[in-house]
This record gives sequence, structure tokens and C-alpha cells, in this order.
Amino acid sequence: MTIIKNIDELRSESKIRKDALEIIEVGYETIKTETVLGKKISMQGDDIFIDNNTYAFSDYENIYFIGIGKCAFEGAKVIEGIMGEKITDGVVLDVYAGILKKIKSFKGTHPLPSNENISVTKQMVELLGNVTEKDLVIVLISGGGSALLCLPHSIDCDALIQITSELMKSGADINEINTVRKHLSEIQGGQLAELVYPANIVSLIFSDVPGDDISVIASGPTVRDESTSDDARAVLDKYNILEKCGIDNIKIKETPKDKKYFEKTKNILVVSNNDALNAMSDKAKNLGYETEIRTSELSGYARDVGRVFAEEKKRSKYCLLAGGETTVKIEGKGKGGRNQECVLAAIPYLPEGRIFASVASDGIDNTDAAGAIGDTDIFRKSNDMNINIDDYLQENNSYEFFRNVGGQIKTGSTGSNVSDLLILLDD
Repeated sequence: MTIIKNIDELRSESKIRKDALEIIEVGYETIKTETVLGKKISMQGDDIFIDNNTYAFSDYENIYFIGIGKCAFEGAKVIEGIMGEKITDGVVLDVYAGILKKIKSFKGTHPLPSNENISVTKQMVELLGNVTEKDLVIVLISGGGSALLCLPHSIDCDALIQITSELMKSGADINEINTVRKHLSEIQGGQLAELVYPANIVSLIFSDVPGDDISVIASGPTVRDESTSDDARAVLDKYNILEKCGIDNIKIKETPKDKKYFEKTKNILVVSNNDALNAMSDKAKNLGYETEIRTSELSGYARDVGRVFAEEKKRSKYCLLAGGETTVKIEGKGKGGRNQECVLAAIPYLPEGRIFASVASDGIDNTDAAGAIGDTDIFRKSNDMNINIDDYLQENNSYEFFRNVGGQIKTGSTGSNVSDLLILLDD
């Protein structure tokens, strides 16, 4: 069964479109949480092997599991399957929940925080509040964790929602947003590591940020934070956030800088978009395309990026790949996400014989679509339907455009998250 649920509908009669979808499918397959963790973790007797590190169960009185983000539930299932009764207790917070044997599963909200998220985060803090140096804490950290793992400092949930929302609307990038989040939190920016010190921590990190800076992923709860409260204040000032929110002043907390809190923490980068891009590149080469991975750290405004890709010099049997995370500046009242907006902006500039697609690796492009695929067929169809692309762009209404014209890529929640994947294919 394919991960792209509507792949047959999207293939049409175009070979180049079929090839593009096959390449995207391989990217999704490569980053499946079950596959990734299965390669990194194994157990033999009373020893567990995690990324070439050995941990003997006999060395620990308790083993706890904490999972946060869009890979957390799938990861918890894998960890339970490997470790079974060796797990003492655990809590997992994801965008969906399910039944687990030893670990409590909760559904939270994303991309904005909520009182539900705060309540579950407090349960995590309570669970870990009495750990000792004789305990092992396994933490799975993945994209979406910045909103899900939520324990605000000196402000209530409504104020945090306002601030987060205004940062997103203003076009702040993920580094800027998470710098603010760390310093308005009691748990992020290394504060989870501080909480469980001197217990041993193994963090399994799924990167969803350009450049794989592990201090940014889920706002780095187990990573020593290099940013400061002054940096957070500068971001708020840059986008005039407090005035937009009607907040006169705010207490910004400094994150722990003492290296002792991180001496017994092992942070392991488990997977990133490089893994998906390399697998997609191999598939494209097997299909006969000259292939280039342009970057795994793509950024910029979605509509600008889309047009730049569309206007690439056309080459025969050529595949251009990129990964990262673009930004949408919200000016309209429509529905959509950065991947769909990126493709929508590209469509008028795509030459004949070119396919361009952009997808969210988690399957959720701020909607029930993962992203979209575009070509001249879709452009002609929109003209035939008297649909003006500029009108949809101005309203940030990419979802409705592709719902009406076709081209939405549907996967459902994938349980994976390594930022976005983009492909340009020339016949």
C-alpha cells in the first residue's frame, strides 16, 4: 500500500508525473519512523543498543520513555515492541493518540499551544520529577514538539497562543520562533535535561529544521541552548509582537547554560531530510534522470521559492531536489500551507514538460493535504475554469485552488517529520 493515498488519481497519463510521484513515495518510505528506529535500536539479552551505544538494564533502577512531536506515537510503539516490560513508565504527546501497553498516549494540538498540551506536559514533569542518577530516561523528540511540549513561564496559555500566532503571521522563521519559545518556557531550551539531572538521558531526535540544528528541533528540550533572553527579546521587537498582542511587558527566562546538566545526556540525530533526499536522488537516477540535490536547508517565502524553481533553466531528463522549510506571510483569510502555496506560485511559470511538487513529510500542510503537484495541465485547467491564481495567492487560499483544480497530494498523518521535500522534474 502506498503512502500517497491518491497516487493513482494523480498519475494521469503523464510519465513524468508518474515518475515524480514514485520519487516522492520513496522519500516517504525512507523516513518511516518504524524503519528508522529499527535500524538504530536493538536489544540483546539485558542490553539495549542505541546507535552503537550500549546500555545495560542492570545499571538502572527505572527506565522511562518520553515522546513529543509528530513521530512520538509511532516511535513509542517501536520502543515498546523492542523493550517491552523493561519500560517502567512513560508519556507520549503527539497530534494523535492510541493504545500502548506501558506508555500513556495523549493527543495534543499543533501548531498552536493549548491547555491540553500544558496538562500533559505537567504529567511528564511529575513523572520525571523524582528520577535519580540510577534511572535512564529515553526521550523521542520530533517536529511539532515546540507547540506540543508546553509549559509557559510567567504567562498564561492565551498569551502564549497570541505570541506564537503573531510570530507565524509576521513571517518569522523557525529559528526565530523557537528562540522565543525557549525563553517563554519552563521545559524547553535544555530545561528538560536540567529537570532530570543527574539521571541519564538518551534523546532520539528527528530533525524537521533546515541545517539539523538539534537545539532548534522541538525547541531543544535536552540540548544546551546557545541563545539568550536578549535574543528572544530582539525577535519580539523585530516583529513588534508584544504591541500586536496588546501586551505591555513580559518576563523572559534565561535557559540553563551550566554544562553539568548535559554531561549525562546523549543527543542522537536519528533522521533528517538528507535521508529522504538521498533516497529520492537514487530513485531518480534509476529512472534515468540527471539528479541534483540543491539544498537540505531551503528557506524563504513559499511563493518566492516556487517561482524560482519554476524558472530554472530547463534541462532534458533532469531532477532537482531540495528540502527545508519555507515561510508563508499570512495576508488573506484563505486555507492552505506553505507547500501548496509554493506550488501554486510556481504554476504560471512552469514550462511544458516540467513537474514541480512540494510536500510536508508529516503529511499535514496546515490542512488534510500533504502538499501539491503542479504542471501546465493544471495551469490550463485553471484557465478553462476561469480561476485566477493571483486571487488565490492573495488570499493564501492554495488549499481551495488545488481542491477545485486538482493536484493535492494526500497521505494523511505519516508519523514522520523531517521538514518539507521539493522536486522539480524535466522530461
